[in-house]
Amino acid sequence: MKGKPASRNDRASRLINAPPRAIYGAFVNPAALAPWLPPKGMTAEIFAFEPRAGGAFRMALTHDAAGRRGKTEGNKDLLQGRFVELVEDERIVWAVTFRSDDPSFASEMTMTWRIPAPVAGRRGSGGAEAKLHTRRSPALS
Repeated sequence: MKGKPASRNDRASRLINAPPRAIYGAFVNPAALAPWLPPKGMTAEIFAFEPRAGGAFRMALTHDAAGRRGKTEGNKDLLQGRFVELVEDERIVWAVTFRSDDPSFASEMTMTWRIPAPVAGRRGSGGAEAKLHTRRSPALS
């Protein structure tokens, strides 16, 4: 018997040697976001970006290596999303959907970044540990 596909949850964290204000700023400024957001081996092009609760964004992630297939077409991943929540210097929540014929990619993904206050005495003093949690709901048929 075939059941409903399970949702997927992923977590990651990284110590960034920058104050929370600078980290948050790198999320709400498209010129700052495009260079660091894409996974290694990809570049980003941002077409629309409204950093406010309910604001929309659209972008393309392009594979740098020849022959790599994108989720959408050719070597591209096209996505659209909205800002669900913005708490200055602390938290960013996106709802993202990739344009894809593959239901495992076409379902909505919630991405939550938390930027805790810096911890004194930790490696990268003066920095903060940015924490990412993603949750992808199964696609509905």
